[in-house]
Amino acid sequence: MYLTINSFEEYWQVIEQQHAALVYFSHESCNVCKVLKPKIMQMVEVDFPNMALIYCNTVQNPEIAAQNSIFAVPAILVYFDGKECIRKSRNIGVEELHELIKRPYALLFS
Repeated sequence: MYLTINSFEEYWQVIEQQHAALVYFSHESCNVCKVLKPKIMQMVEVDFPNMALIYCNTVQNPEIAAQNSIFAVPAILVYFDGKECIRKSRNIGVEELHELIKRPYALLFS
């Protein structure tokens, strides 16, 4: 599941409905974000198929970013059962993120 959100209410509605969700915060002028986003999407689709993938454009939706204390992009928040469990910003390694998600994901979905 890949979803672009456009309001803070929609953001929390999706987080509360999904057992696992990864929120990717970025904007169009971030070159690092453009390279990282497809890698994160592929990781979630292949290794964590039950996890919702949510995209938030911080320029178009500054209130969502501000409410989540996102001040730099790229930023990733991972939620399990509606609770924020992982927060990464700026220097994000795909393999490191994979390792952080793997255990709680396996506990939730095995």
